[in-house]
Amino acid sequence: MAFQIPSDLHPDLMPVAWLLGTWHGNGRGDYPTIDAFSYEQDVVFAHDGRPFLHYFSRAWITDDEGERVRPGALETGFLRPSGEGKVELVLAHPTGYAEIWYGETDGARITLATDVVARTVSAKEYTAGQRMYGLVEGALMYAYDMAAEGQPMQSHLWGKLERV
Repeated sequence: MAFQIPSDLHPDLMPVAWLLGTWHGNGRGDYPTIDAFSYEQDVVFAHDGRPFLHYFSRAWITDDEGERVRPGALETGFLRPSGEGKVELVLAHPTGYAEIWYGETDGARITLATDVVARTVSAKEYTAGQRMYGLVEGALMYAYDMAAEGQPMQSHLWGKLERV
């Protein structure tokens, strides 16, 4: 699908404009403390003319045939360019986490690492994360590594989304 930069896009967002839109696709997840799983995902990166993108993601756990079995992860937040190729990401999750991420852009690629992970008393232990987003042949590819439940930083989620 052809992508056009909106005329009212804040100039600070130009390095991350390639993220704008609605994306849909599938991914896989694995971690030593859980069973491997597949999921379907919708992601939206939106703007309102101010110098940030609003991010929203929702997923559904899928079976071997790709059919939705149950709701999966939800997260929402704001991606804010901070100058000279740097970005900040603030995220909130219904599972009791809030995160502050810092990273950088390199063309159509963003790498991020957590600076702060705050959690409620009822949330599972999660201490750090790393994310990478990239535009590859028109698809949004991503990987998410985490340190949680006493495990060191390692791969947790990866997926491929198409612009819809």
